[in-house]
Parts: sequence; structure tokens; C-alpha cells
Amino acid sequence: MPEFLTLLLAGVAAGALNAAGGGGTFVALPALVGAGLSPVTANASTTVALLPGALASAWAYRREIAPVGRTPTRSLTAVSMLGGGLGAGLLLVLPSSSFDAAVPWLLAFATVVLAFGRQASRLLGGTLTMGTRPILAWQLVLAIYGGYFGGAVGILMLALWNVGLGIDAATGNPMRVAQLGAVYGVASAVFLVAADVVVDPLPLVGMLVGGITGGVLGAQVVRRLPARVLRAIVLTTAVTMTALYLVREFR
Repeated sequence: MPEFLTLLLAGVAAGALNAAGGGGTFVALPALVGAGLSPVTANASTTVALLPGALASAWAYRREIAPVGRTPTRSLTAVSMLGGGLGAGLLLVLPSSSFDAAVPWLLAFATVVLAFGRQASRLLGGTLTMGTRPILAWQLVLAIYGGYFGGAVGILMLALWNVGLGIDAATGNPMRVAQLGAVYGVASAVFLVAADVVVDPLPLVGMLVGGITGGVLGAQVVRRLPARVLRAIVLTTAVTMTALYLVREFR
């Protein structure tokens, strides 16, 4: 019961952070590893646990979703689904030791994106003027990354669309949420069938319930807190968790 409550609270925090703009992976993944799951299983469970929040957000934004340039929405979604499945397959096929060694660096990369991605997008916004094929190719790369790990993948999507097409974050956010749902949906299906996430369902249930609760509560909190405070919370969480993993890696 104490372990379940810990995971429940971690799920609440992860769901709230995602509602605030991203960063739930930085809480959910370490909490599941701390509960005794292997890093690969914990990563798969994190994707499954965060899926309901992504789907709920996509449904809420359904009337505000705008195309990414001239790229058909169906094509973009199909590529996201394909990449999510490929990334999930890579996580399960590659040696678990390779993912264990990569986790600190993946977290560090995601932290840098969280910290500087928006500034870089504003500086480079619209400078490349990408066509449909380059957008789909890069979307496939990001979707594979999202299926394999997922940290800050939504921010990477917004950065790609901003740099390549000049789409600002406010306009691109509904599509970002929809594409996250596509990536996580297929990846979760792969994990539920082929991974160990249901062998010990207690951690997953705790994270799921907490994530849904945190997503609902987080959406209410977001309306009341200044954007700078929310961003500071997300970045502080990301830096702390990344530092702890790096310390453990080099100990």
C-alpha cells in the first residue's frame, strides 16, 4: 500500500506537469524504477500511463487542430503512428543494457530541449521553409524517438514546425497533442502486448490513476499560475531527475 500511494502521487505529479506543458516523464520514469521495475519496463509503463491524458487532451482540442503547413493531417498522423510503433519495437528488441546506459543522456537531452527549445525556435522560426516530404521525414524521426523514450517529444515537434514552417506554439499545440496521442497510442499497444507492463499491474494502475487525476487537477491549476512559475516547476523537476540519474551513472 505505501508503494502504491507513492506511485499514485508520482502519477498525479506527472499528469499535472504534462498539463502544465510537459515533463511528466521526469517524474513517472524514476518513480517506476524506484518501485523495482527495470528501466525498459518502467519506460514502457510510463508511456501507457500517460496515454489517457494525451487522448483526453486531443479530444478537447479536436476543433482547434490546424494543419501543419500543407502536410495533410492524415499523413502526419499515419507517420506518427508508424514511428511510435517502430520506436516501441526498438525499445523491446535492443538490449536492455543499452537503454539503461542511455537513460541519463536521454533525460539530459530532453532537459536541454525543455530549457532552450522555445528560444531556439523563436530565433530560427520559419527560416527553413520545409516542404511536405521533409516535414513527414522529420516527424517520423521524432515519432520513433517518442516511441522509444518520449521525453520532450512534444516540444521537439513544436520546434520542428516552428523552424520549418513558422508555426507558433499556440497554433501548433492542438496538433502537438493529437500527434502525441498517435505516437503513445501505437507504442502503448505494442508495450501491452509484448512488454512486461501487465505482469505486475499494481505500479501501472497506480501511475494510471494518478496520471488521470493529475491531468484533470493540473489543467485547473494551469489557469491560475503564471506561465513562468509553471515553466520553472517543469525545468526544476527535469534538472533534478537528470542530475540524480547522472550521479548514479558515474558513481
